[in-house]
Amino acid sequence: MPHQSLLERSLIHYSEYFLRRWAVVELVDYGLNLLVTENIEDGKTYNLVMYVKSAETVPLTVSLTSSDGSQNLASVAIMVAGKSKWIKVEQKIVAKGTNRTSRLQITSKKKGVLWFDQVSLMPADTYKGHGFRDELVSMLLDLKPQFLRFPGGCFVQGGWLRNAFRWRESIGPWEERPGHFGDCWNYWTDDGLGYFEFLQLSEDLGAAPIWVFNSGLSYNDEVDTAAIAPFVKDVLDSLEFARGSANSSWGSVRAAMGHPEPFPVKYAAIGNEDCGKKFYNGNYLKFYNAIREAYPDIQLISNCDGSSGPLDHPADLYDFHVYADAKTLFSMKNTFDKTSRSGPKAFVSEYAVWKTDAGRGTLLASLAEAAFLTGLEKNSDVVEMACHAPLFVNDDIEKKWNPDVIVFNTWQHYGTPSYWMQVLFRESSGAIVHPTTISSSSSGNSSLAASAITWQDSDNSSFLRVKIINFESVAVQITISTTGLQASIDVLRSTATVLTSSNVMDENSFSNQDKVSPVKSQLFDAGAHMQVTLAPHSFTSFDLALAPSKLVTLAGRVNKY
Repeated sequence: MPHQSLLERSLIHYSEYFLRRWAVVELVDYGLNLLVTENIEDGKTYNLVMYVKSAETVPLTVSLTSSDGSQNLASVAIMVAGKSKWIKVEQKIVAKGTNRTSRLQITSKKKGVLWFDQVSLMPADTYKGHGFRDELVSMLLDLKPQFLRFPGGCFVQGGWLRNAFRWRESIGPWEERPGHFGDCWNYWTDDGLGYFEFLQLSEDLGAAPIWVFNSGLSYNDEVDTAAIAPFVKDVLDSLEFARGSANSSWGSVRAAMGHPEPFPVKYAAIGNEDCGKKFYNGNYLKFYNAIREAYPDIQLISNCDGSSGPLDHPADLYDFHVYADAKTLFSMKNTFDKTSRSGPKAFVSEYAVWKTDAGRGTLLASLAEAAFLTGLEKNSDVVEMACHAPLFVNDDIEKKWNPDVIVFNTWQHYGTPSYWMQVLFRESSGAIVHPTTISSSSSGNSSLAASAITWQDSDNSSFLRVKIINFESVAVQITISTTGLQASIDVLRSTATVLTSSNVMDENSFSNQDKVSPVKSQLFDAGAHMQVTLAPHSFTSFDLALAPSKLVTLAGRVNKY
């Protein structure tokens, strides 16, 4: 099974670069080019941090240039004292020009040998000063996220336990973090985006943090339950780091990093896709009992699927992952209809269309995913949360997974159709499921998927939103019938938003970012009963504005999409 999930790998610092310890560089021809293909913009300030060591005093010129060196965007002079110990260099560099494929260039008029370590160039202007690009965070906020699952799937496990994510090695000063090799995806990470930064990002987004930790299992090796105690202690320490007072052992470490107040961790997932492995159940119970005793309010998430039968161990929630072709995922819109209403709720923490149907993010994929979400919405009494996987991909580096929801490079970004599909579901969290009947004059509704909610906008205006997916290649005429509304419908404020394109395999790109994106228009025929025509291969959201009145609550609340 694939394992990438919401925000698990690509929410990286904007332009964080480094040389692993220890790096020794000889200034051949008195110059060194460290960074390439980086976006530098005129008038913006960039923070350079690096550690340097040299046996002799060496004057350096640090410049931001075009990739071929012909354009100089900024230069500063730095003197490296001849000492045997490392010197931390911090310098603000103001660009006097723009270049999308620039580099960091270090030159000297004196030949010599220098040691470099932990070289980082970051824009001074990032979201809340925490290292993330404003425009990428803005796209996240537009989805109204209710939770952040981190650090994700197989990144937690590792192909081997020696390469699994270690939270305590990802905190503290960035330059002191050893980093690790993410062997499931074959890339090195310096863990500059570590446990603390994930907690901080959750706070910045106003989203509940969901800590996914290693259960003593990887793809290739496992810790026997008899020897799992140190892992359990490690997880308890991680929770104390997040939730402990500033006077506690690990809470004081968090406070020293600039966050004296605890982070409100209320969810923790015990492993990732480990169910069925030899020691999972035994290890799970050790973690479950220890955390339940120390933090009885934390909701604990099992890796075992409880959608079709009861679990054989206690859990507050269970993970449900699905990656499938478009036809299969569309057909799964009724997956939770027959799920027991008495067991733990589902956390659909990874869902997506992938492989051939997905391309680099197709309209077809987004339609199947939307249909699947209508089923989650209607079964919100047994589905607590859901998130697409994965969320971000940097187009400038080797792509380990396609498709992803948000694509970016050093200076551009766009949302795939799956992103825009989720925009049309963003009001579902906390909304009220409302009964609505969809009928068609065609052979049946097998190619349709629909759900309806009542919700309020920021001005406390109420709406009935009916979402309908037409999975057919032809237009379909339908009748929408709604009962139970104790409010009249304001036609002038009612709208229809359609996500479609001329070809079901159409994708967005840097050159055509809005090729597949929602188009809104006024809904002149809005009513409790109305006839509409659905475009071929389309996702339509009908928002019927309701006159101020008390709405009848006919179902439970939809939860944290």
